Amino acid sequence: MTATSMSKGANLPVAAQEVRVVLGWSGGPGAPDADASALLLRADGRVRDDGDFVFYNQPRHASGAVRHLGKRREGGGTTDTVGVDLRTLEPEIQRVVLGASADGGTFGGLTGLRLTLLDAGTGQELALFEMEATTETAFIGGELYLRGGQWKFRAVGQGYDSGLAGLATDFGISVDEEPGASGTTGPGSTGSGGAAPGFAGSGGSSPGTAAAPAATPAVPPRPTMPPPSAPTPPSAPRLIKGEDQLPVDMRKRLSLRKEQVAVSLRKHGAVGVRARVILVLDASGSMSFLYSKGVVADVVERMAAVAAQLDDDGEMQAWTFASNPARLPDLAVGDLPEWLERHVRVGELTLFRRSKKPRKGMLPGQVDMRAVGIQNEEQKVIAEVRTYVREHPAADPTLVLFFSDGGVYRNKEIEKELREAVDEPIFWQFVGLGRSNYGVLERFDTLPGRRVDNVGFFAVDDISHVPDPELYDRLLSEFPSWVSEARRLGIF
Repeated sequence: MTATSMSKGANLPVAAQEVRVVLGWSGGPGAPDADASALLLRADGRVRDDGDFVFYNQPRHASGAVRHLGKRREGGGTTDTVGVDLRTLEPEIQRVVLGASADGGTFGGLTGLRLTLLDAGTGQELALFEMEATTETAFIGGELYLRGGQWKFRAVGQGYDSGLAGLATDFGISVDEEPGASGTTGPGSTGSGGAAPGFAGSGGSSPGTAAAPAATPAVPPRPTMPPPSAPTPPSAPRLIKGEDQLPVDMRKRLSLRKEQVAVSLRKHGAVGVRARVILVLDASGSMSFLYSKGVVADVVERMAAVAAQLDDDGEMQAWTFASNPARLPDLAVGDLPEWLERHVRVGELTLFRRSKKPRKGMLPGQVDMRAVGIQNEEQKVIAEVRTYVREHPAADPTLVLFFSDGGVYRNKEIEKELREAVDEPIFWQFVGLGRSNYGVLERFDTLPGRRVDNVGFFAVDDISHVPDPELYDRLLSEFPSWVSEARRLGIF
């Protein structure tokens, strides 16, 4: 069946449940490259946040409904494709704008510029829209939109001279200035190691992809551990080295939060429990909004109180991750202000820059987030933390506080790592930040075949609005029972 040839402004109903939108063009020597993108919009024509922008640096929406599928070059032509599953779009999303940007020139330097809509299930071409361009550096080729319960496709053909950033800001994407030596960043930049969308991403020297789990997971040998320390008697929150040097407001917050952590431990029957605390921070592209708003920095400060109450030296080891994991400097409570400034900052990647060159002017211990990448590869950082714990045995068990906004898709690999970690002295507490897909992490409590439940998970819509007592109660609700059971089984 021949595709419907469309003129600018024309529309047609879309019966397919899943479609592919293919941007195609030809170009000779000196012609620019082009990149397809998609913006997921509410009824008011705006994105909800920077995570609703899908493009080469943030190739998968957190819902999984929209994906940047990449380029193909055949003969003298090139295509770049976006996939849209209309069944799994969130109800709030009413439009999907299908855009494009030119890299190294204008769209007028390309020939045969066209947008093709295909049924992803059958491969049938549904529509063909041939476009003309001159000085434009960004383009809206078409849009999918919901009208009266029916999805439709409209041929738009609107150009911009302001590039991808200009197109994105029209729909509510935040775009800052390019970063200078100080470490601030540009569009959709992320913090603490946050890769910006596409930084992907949101959201990373790393081990390769783990294999799917075997029928009987291999259990690595347990390290020789020092004898467990005797629980300390009930006491008031301890004064941690360097705590008295903190700014007054931060010191007051820390003191109150330590008391609240102690209360939560008492409520769960864990008075006197000690643990090594490790912090893991998602830095994938979709996290950039949480970094730029200061949400991640606030989370780190709140977690410092957990380490101050549980860890014998009040310090936390810390990792960040996206496509690859990266170890951050240890966080000592007395160094909290400087640590937040250096390692939880509006990051070193922007939504629209693809350079792989190392950043100049890096401060000691800072991670160049370009090496961390843009995708969600939780299994890699899980493996690296496991290795660290094996190679650095401690008298106390380890509590890993793992923060992510979801977009989990390496389910088999993650499950393999966490199943193999059952006989290790580690409890993994995952905290979901937002509405995203958390995959196997949400299901781990119901997964059979583990002699002890070594994983906790909960998600919150906006962690900034969760009071400290509630947050610590939820954070520490499963850890004490794991400590008792793991100690009974001789895991530590």
